[in-house]
Amino acid sequence: MLPMIPQIPSYITITFLFTVILTSGIFVKAIRQSNAKSKGLYIMIGISIWMILQGVLSYNGYYLDTVADFPPPFPFIGFIPTFILMAILFNTNKGRSFIDSLPAYELTLLSIVRIPVEIVLHWIFIAKLIPEAMTFNGYNFDIIAGITAPLIAYFGYKKASLGKSTLLAWNIISLLLLITIILLSVFAFPSAIQKYAWDQANVGMLYFPFFWLPSFIVPVVFFSHLVLIRRLVKTEL
Repeated sequence: MLPMIPQIPSYITITFLFTVILTSGIFVKAIRQSNAKSKGLYIMIGISIWMILQGVLSYNGYYLDTVADFPPPFPFIGFIPTFILMAILFNTNKGRSFIDSLPAYELTLLSIVRIPVEIVLHWIFIAKLIPEAMTFNGYNFDIIAGITAPLIAYFGYKKASLGKSTLLAWNIISLLLLITIILLSVFAFPSAIQKYAWDQANVGMLYFPFFWLPSFIVPVVFFSHLVLIRRLVKTEL
């Protein structure tokens, strides 16, 4: 029998699925404007296969059933592969050529998805599936990056009225906010590496479809900041 997520209002799942679609849409648009646009179909197929794999594993309860193992498999199967791919892109000539051709406006605007993500996390906390520390009522201030993203994208790249130092500072701060919630989330999983949130562990992210947050949305947003920081450090606007 499949371990189903505890009963939650349907609007939570619908909002999250909308966020997944929004993330995919903005990211694919950025790819289609890069020098890899001719390979866009293959990239989209790759993303689809990855998401289907994570969807099947989480839907069948694999991550929930194995979270107590040591080491727990969810980091190694769920999101570490995405960071390995990032490392390859940043350390190969073709990879660097690709990331340097991605449009800065779309990559900056991508952080807008953090607004519905934070709202969903708040709702999931109310449903007693994650600790309060992972929400904007706790130590998660990632929503600030989401709220400011449209302004930074518009004034930074459409109007070009923001300086390079301002754009760099925003990306670094936003990346640190994201790293904070990643650490909070990982150390709150009910596993051998759990360090806090003993009263309410982070179980919500182990269920389908919410495992797409650590396995897809977070890596994409993380990647966008790395690309933008590299570009700002390396070149002029």
